[in-house]
Amino acid sequence: MKSFNVTLKKVVDDSYDIDIGYGLENRLISDLKSGLCKGYKKAAVISDSIVAPLYAERISQKLSENGFMPELFVFPEGEKSKVRKTKEILEDNMLEHGFRRDCFVLAVGGGVVTDLAGFLAGTFGRGVPFVNYATTLLAAADASVGGKTAVDTPLATNLIGLFNQPQKVYIDLDTWKTLPKRQISSGLAETVKHAMMADKEFFEYLENNVLRVFESDSSVCEHIAEKNCEIKYSVVMKDEREASLREILNLGHTVGRAIETVSEYRLLHGEAVAIGLLAECELSVSMGFMTKDEVQRVKSLLHKCGLSTDIPEYIDRKQLMEKLYTDKKVRDGKLRFVLQDGLGKVKQFGDAWAVAIDKSEIEKIILNMK
Repeated sequence: MKSFNVTLKKVVDDSYDIDIGYGLENRLISDLKSGLCKGYKKAAVISDSIVAPLYAERISQKLSENGFMPELFVFPEGEKSKVRKTKEILEDNMLEHGFRRDCFVLAVGGGVVTDLAGFLAGTFGRGVPFVNYATTLLAAADASVGGKTAVDTPLATNLIGLFNQPQKVYIDLDTWKTLPKRQISSGLAETVKHAMMADKEFFEYLENNVLRVFESDSSVCEHIAEKNCEIKYSVVMKDEREASLREILNLGHTVGRAIETVSEYRLLHGEAVAIGLLAECELSVSMGFMTKDEVQRVKSLLHKCGLSTDIPEYIDRKQLMEKLYTDKKVRDGKLRFVLQDGLGKVKQFGDAWAVAIDKSEIEKIILNMK
């Protein structure tokens, strides 16, 4: 027998900048003209049916006026569109419009858009550059750092995808002014999560200032955007591929994602995560890692953000328990949870940041929640 070694050692620098500010459309154009996606003129601008008329159409027009060749591809808004079929339709439309490897992808929208477009960019032509222009608080908090891109399936959420880092991210705070209150509340759930898991001082800041977000207070919005990026980056830089530490970013998501799916997306992502955060706080109390007073503070802050912590009556709790087993942290058929260690920290279990929990323990919590 003969063998041949294929040596393909790589040193890859996936670093990128995040610009946080107001009215960043011209900054985007300037960066692209200066070589942000050097060598590429064709732009697949991907957006959803709500964001396209608000921002993506205007950005596409500006691209065209500045020597680029954009084509706008729009899909129906909402989490139900974050599926393989939508990706397939977008890819086919791009091919029909003559897109090959000579293009870059520009995602203009919230977390569903950036997740879907980032995944598409990673596989189209075996990989083309992409840029994120985030238009929601949720995208600014959750999708702007880390490069996790994926789609949902009927059997699981976010398990079909890849790690794909953008060339740059723009967080345009002007776009927050056009968001419905419900969308702002949804984004704040991820913000509260970041404070709970990593920064008690930020948690206290939110307790005192979060209502000013609904008034578009510039200093508060800027601080929240910066802290979200800072906290998430501090985790991702140590564990880009979610080998261990990055699991803490799933705080509240084991229950939250299951609730979101079982609700058939009647609940927004952040609304479901808020319920999941409280469930995992209650679990932390039962294991002696958190006090009831700390849980009450979490509950009060979530309510201040306009988020309910009650499981809706229309959700079948047996179905919810079954759905928990589609969570990506499940190992050998066992449910695993990220848990609080007081406020501003998560509990570490040896070398791991999630721990196996007996089904009966979480079932008790879920059945006792309102």
